[in-house]
Amino acid sequence: MKIQKHSKKGLRTIISIVIDKKSIQEKLDQRLKQIQSEVSLKGFRPGKVPPSVIKSQFGKAIYGEVIDILLKESSSKAIQEKKIKVAGQPKIDLKSFGEGKDLNYELQVESFPEINLKSLENFKAIQYKVIIEKDLIDKKIKELAEQNKIFQNKSENEKAQIGDQVIFDYSATVDEKKFEGSEGKGVQIELGKDLFLKGFDNQLVGVKKGELKKVVVNLPANHPKKELSNKETNFQCKVNFIKRPTKSKTDDEFAKRLGVKNLNDLKKLIEDQISSQYHQSLNMITKKEILDQLEKNHEIEIPENLLNNEIKHMTQNQNKHDQEKHKKNNEKIARSRIKLGLIMNEYGEKNKIKVEDSEIKNEIQKQVKTMPGQEKMIFEYYQKNPNATQSLKSGMYEEKIINFIKSKIKLNNKSISTKEAEKIISDINKPKIPKKEQKSKTEKSSSKK
Repeated sequence: MKIQKHSKKGLRTIISIVIDKKSIQEKLDQRLKQIQSEVSLKGFRPGKVPPSVIKSQFGKAIYGEVIDILLKESSSKAIQEKKIKVAGQPKIDLKSFGEGKDLNYELQVESFPEINLKSLENFKAIQYKVIIEKDLIDKKIKELAEQNKIFQNKSENEKAQIGDQVIFDYSATVDEKKFEGSEGKGVQIELGKDLFLKGFDNQLVGVKKGELKKVVVNLPANHPKKELSNKETNFQCKVNFIKRPTKSKTDDEFAKRLGVKNLNDLKKLIEDQISSQYHQSLNMITKKEILDQLEKNHEIEIPENLLNNEIKHMTQNQNKHDQEKHKKNNEKIARSRIKLGLIMNEYGEKNKIKVEDSEIKNEIQKQVKTMPGQEKMIFEYYQKNPNATQSLKSGMYEEKIINFIKSKIKLNNKSISTKEAEKIISDINKPKIPKKEQKSKTEKSSSKK
């Protein structure tokens, strides 16, 4: 086998490969012998079919199979010998082949670019820490108290009013016929919230305990059974209890009802939850600052096949019109993604950053803790979906690299209020108006004056 680097242009290398006919024939003979021991043909004993008969019947298929094997083996050897870091699937261009001939082909290989990583010491970013105000925590506790009211029974003669809880049984009909779900026992609704069926609550205002009340409402448009959607329905309701809301004291007992040790622990939990929400958004802003600098300070050539595959992946749900309309923007985004991916991976490899299996297991365990009762479902999801596990690993790998970069740059830690955090997040999410549109708006405004 002869391997010769034919030409190199940018990241694309063309390698010329020749496999002599003698080597091909040896492979063919080996395969014929193997088939001879396996094949069973009428008129011949097993394992005794002459090679000439096998060749006459299966010759073309055997030749194609052998050539396919030789192409895979030789192309892999050529890439290894020339020490090429392949980006994507190589292309094979057959020049000449056929029984009794040499196999001559060209291998087109696109390689990953060499990346000269820049020093991180001049990079800058802001790491935000949000100070959660006491009045915001108190506001959240009041909301929890409102959501977790305690209701006490009213006397038999007292009527139900907005804000009361009514507990009732019902039997319903549509066109005087029963339907699936037409009966209910011990249904609880808080009058005024209109969470059961639209218009239902108001018709229960003024009822008393033990009263039978007819309520007429339409079933929802999105009812599971289409024939019942928007249908007028008669509900015969028997009122079991009417309860008035009592103001919950926001004390240790209230906190215990919500599953925490005391009120201080509840406040700490709320503070952590609010902080976590801001932390996630602000961390993304810090990350963007870092990524923008990485992209700006590195110049690398992008492998064409990686670019084409990324664009294809990005636009798979776009129609042809939208693909053409956003062609330049799609290519720009794809180039940016690939460039940053290559740079980040290079930092990871150079600094021996890895994600261990034990770390992935720990991360899955964290997810399990946030979804009590669904542990089995989560474990099975990752077991049955290797892509999901790989996606989780990729995210963790990227986070490790970002944290490494943070440890090397000038990171300015800044404490801010929740109002400041809201403004920063809002400003970063505002759609940017292109300069041409800004100019057009300015001109229109001037002409009006």
